[in-house]
Order: sequence, then C-alpha cells, then structure tokens
Amino acid sequence: MKQLLTISLLFWGATLLAQDIPFIKKAQLEHWLNADTDTVYVLNFWATWCGPCVAELPEFEKLNQKYATQKVKVVLISTDFKRNVESKVKPFVKRKNLHSQVVFMDEPNPNVWVNLVDPEWSGAIPATLIIAKGKDKRLFFEKQMSFEELEESLLSVL
Repeated sequence: MKQLLTISLLFWGATLLAQDIPFIKKAQLEHWLNADTDTVYVLNFWATWCGPCVAELPEFEKLNQKYATQKVKVVLISTDFKRNVESKVKPFVKRKNLHSQVVFMDEPNPNVWVNLVDPEWSGAIPATLIIAKGKDKRLFFEKQMSFEELEESLLSVL
C-alpha cells in the first residue's frame, strides 16, 4: 500500500512539472503582432516532425534564458497536427525540457494566419518572426537559425 501511494505521488508530481500547452487562434497571433508594448516577441513556428525545427529549439531556449530579465518573450508555436498535441507535443516538450512558452496554433487552415506573419511566407517551417512593435521593427526568417543569428537579429531590434 505504501509503495502504491509513493508511486501515485511521484506520478502526480511529475504531471505538475509538465508544461501546459494552450491552444491559440488567429486572434492571439494578431495580439502579439499588434501589441503596443516595448516587449520584443520572438515567435518560432515549428513541429515535432520537422528535423530542422527540432535542431534549432536549443538555440531558442538559450536565447530565452539569456534574455529572461529583459523585455523579450520567446514563444514556440507548434504547428503539429491537433490530434498529436497530447500524445506527441506535450511529451516532446517535457522530454526536451523546454522552458520557453509553448503554444499550439489551433487553426485548421494555415492560410488564415500565415499571411499575418509575413505575406511572403510560403508556410514552410521552421520560421521565425521577431517583432519590436514599439520600435516598428519586424524581422522574418524562413529557415533554421543558429543562436548567433537569433541573437544578432534580436539585438538589432532591442
């Protein structure tokens, strides 16, 4: 009985550590794109099945950690299939120990929001948008990025 209680408590404690992944709609993306704030948003569009996306996630984590005390918000926007959020995305986020905010883009048709991010975006991932609305600066990259590229881009808008 004692072992069962211990195992139950360990399982319950482990689930508390898992990051919640909110589902967002186009309206939340519009909010980040148009927010009248001095916060710089680094929005990365990725998926668990995308090799280059997975390879660059540690770079975003490093950026998030390095600029945590500044007005920089790193948001990792999953474009995985909705049916895989519970079975693949959440376990992936936990396994990779991601601390940046992770959200799921809950729009069935990417055409609804892709053009909001950048009219020239083909929709391919990984893709990153850096927005400094207060300074009217916006940088878009449709490629895998190194930490050096991310940091240089971020510093150019801070």
